[in-house]
Amino acid sequence: MNTIDTHAHFFPEEWIRLLVNEGAAHGATMGKNPEGAVTFAFPGIKQVFLKGFVDLDVRLAHMDAKGLDMHCLSLTTPMVNWATPEFGLKLAQVYNDACSEACVKHPKRLIGMAVIPMQAPALALQELTRAAKLPGMRGLYMGTHINKQNLDEKSFYPIWAKCEELGWPVFLHPLDPLHAERLDKYYLRNVIGFPYATAIAVASLIFGGVMDAFPKLDVVLPHAGGMFPPLAGRWDHGNHQKEEMQGCKLHPSEYLKRFYYDTIAHNDAYMHHVIREVGIERIVMGSDYCFGIGDDHPVATVNRFGASLSGAEREMILGSNATRLLKL
Repeated sequence: MNTIDTHAHFFPEEWIRLLVNEGAAHGATMGKNPEGAVTFAFPGIKQVFLKGFVDLDVRLAHMDAKGLDMHCLSLTTPMVNWATPEFGLKLAQVYNDACSEACVKHPKRLIGMAVIPMQAPALALQELTRAAKLPGMRGLYMGTHINKQNLDEKSFYPIWAKCEELGWPVFLHPLDPLHAERLDKYYLRNVIGFPYATAIAVASLIFGGVMDAFPKLDVVLPHAGGMFPPLAGRWDHGNHQKEEMQGCKLHPSEYLKRFYYDTIAHNDAYMHHVIREVGIERIVMGSDYCFGIGDDHPVATVNRFGASLSGAEREMILGSNATRLLKL
């Protein structure tokens, strides 16, 4: 049984080089921080490409130290949706090719999540079809909204249909959901905004009919599902009261078991609650590598909150569920 971290971020050198060379022409501000790491800025988006995200040797050493057999590589902010459709496609192609190459180089340690230019659905479908043929790629990664568009837009349906056809899970990553200045202080855009970003994305998939239209589609939620599990009862009540919330075939809480959830909750009691609500078979391990707000010891976390679980149940979370989900 492999231990599999399903939430681990990666910035290939080739992808960063493309941003450095061409990002300014598309409105990005590129620079370096005092330590020499490349920085990116675009209205509403900032990122620093630290060595841990980029250097595979650093990553593999970290994995060995933490007892991790495999990382699922995924792009994170700034992703590719901020760009023009044409540059977004180029960014996606360079990322997907480089991610695949990393997986080919380390086939027993790395698998890849593709990224596509969702701001241009036709190009996104084109790149999804191409990326699905690349060795090592096992799923799709996308933000919780696409330039303020929710995920139930009809123009996105061909993407959901293709993922269902491929048997590819979709891993969501939260983006700023509220665009509220009140969240600027105290890192609130992350610690409050991100869990709600996930809930908003889930709500659009449920109430917008996506989960009904694509019954075999698997969606993986970060940070233990964000605010979806705590709000499911309130959504049920709204579903009874408000006609606009009645576009789904089931009660909202009945969709809890349609999603997968990673283990980045920073709250053992809450993880037990999520397990009770969705079932042990729906939990996969995650770290948010290598952000400080993530979980630097995911295996230890599972073994700690899973102390009251059976050994077989802990193994499901540590890797067996991800092995099944990703068809490894």
